[in-house]
Amino acid sequence: MTDRGRVRHEQGRKRVRGFVRGRLVFDTTRPVLVWEVPYYPAYYIPVDDVAAELVATGEVHHSPSRGDADLYQVKIGDVTVPEAAAARFATSPIPELRDLVRFEWASLDAWFEEDEPIYTHPRDPHTRVDVLASSRHVRVAVDGVTVAESAAPRILFETGLPPRYYLPLTDVRMDLLEPSDTRTHCPYKGEASYWSLVVEGNRYDDLVWWYRSPFPESQKIAGLGCFFSERVDLYVDGVLQDRPETKFG
Repeated sequence: MTDRGRVRHEQGRKRVRGFVRGRLVFDTTRPVLVWEVPYYPAYYIPVDDVAAELVATGEVHHSPSRGDADLYQVKIGDVTVPEAAAARFATSPIPELRDLVRFEWASLDAWFEEDEPIYTHPRDPHTRVDVLASSRHVRVAVDGVTVAESAAPRILFETGLPPRYYLPLTDVRMDLLEPSDTRTHCPYKGEASYWSLVVEGNRYDDLVWWYRSPFPESQKIAGLGCFFSERVDLYVDGVLQDRPETKFG
């Protein structure tokens, strides 16, 4: 792994492919993981492994750490992604990035690691997710009102985040929850749906989430509800927990 300025990067070990409308954009066994933000990496692809034509837009994106990037449209046969879907830092102060292409995640229709689709962003090779059954007593309160209480939580431990307490919905005050249209995606767990909480006239949007059909490695949390511990009073075995400071606070 290399840490040069504010950008970490390391050689990936997986075969990675990207597609637009079923057409191959790139296929590489030499992806480079680049941490543009602290939370997760992006894939940078060797230019020699790009099958699509890159059409310069004439635009330039400047990064304080990575330098100037020329922006490109992506063209495969008669299909063109019209927006600036790719970038190349050919004169980057980080030499290892100069012969790589960064594709905008949402500009491609599908991403694969080996033969499995991936969603949202690449999995961080240094992140681990463990889900453990527990008999610890968990109580969640909002504005002094107990909104969930359980002695059968599943605790999800994810690198870099506070423990998350997933509770059986029978132990949650479902009468206080209203369905939300919000959906988020996690590369480790899958698609989450949300509820908002209404307590004594106060509304807390998207405070509770659950996974109806999580990925196989996270099946233990299927159908369980989880509260943002950053925004509620969480008691574990009778002890009030400090509210963690995360990007979700």
